[in-house]
Amino acid sequence: MSSSTLRFLSARLRARRRARGTRWRRLTAGRQALLALAHLRCGHTYAQLAAGFDIGVGDCYRDP
Repeated sequence: MSSSTLRFLSARLRARRRARGTRWRRLTAGRQALLALAHLRCGHTYAQLAAGFDIGVGDCYRDP
């Protein structure tokens, strides 16, 4: 995956968070973008992603 794709998705997530006025998240917008792209590219399960990002499984599917 290219770094420009990661930067683009991170910027879109930050803008969406600002527009919606959401509360804090377990992951930053950059880490959330990386998690989503890793899921789409590799097809890892939520348990695998949660272990890799050191978050709970519930945070994994709820955050993106």
